Amino acid sequence: MSHSSLDHYQHVVRDIATRHADLPGALLPVLHAIQDELGFVPPDAVPVIAEILSLSRAEVHGVVSFYHHFRTTQPGRSTLRVCRAESCQAMGGTALEQHIKQRLGIDYHATTPDGAVSLEPAYCLGNCACSPAVMVDQAVHGRVTPERFDALLKDMQENAV
Repeated sequence: MSHSSLDHYQHVVRDIATRHADLPGALLPVLHAIQDELGFVPPDAVPVIAEILSLSRAEVHGVVSFYHHFRTTQPGRSTLRVCRAESCQAMGGTALEQHIKQRLGIDYHATTPDGAVSLEPAYCLGNCACSPAVMVDQAVHGRVTPERFDALLKDMQENAV
């Protein structure tokens, strides 16, 4: 992370925390707003948030680490969500999930070393009739086999900026 991006993150964090500081229970709205703006909650944001909201660093860190929704690393250029609901599991989703993790070389809540793909679990993508399903960014794909996933991955890699 460059010094200029760190300065940008600090400015965004300070601005958001200050705007929300007077809300009752401001911590969660602040964390959500930071992640919405930056795509993650930088670890360097914790002391800034703690100072502005008059909380301890441990309190802020505890909330960030408790909720899986909050990322502490920058997300990949694409986000891949794999449905883990019963319908998808019954239609081969567990084997697909293992294939995906093996192909990407990462587990859930992680990003590939090249920064291309972040892998996240999902607990129903609303595509049960076409199980198993995955979502690449905002596009849902159904009846995904390991071979179809490999083609999707190739497209994701070719279209990465």
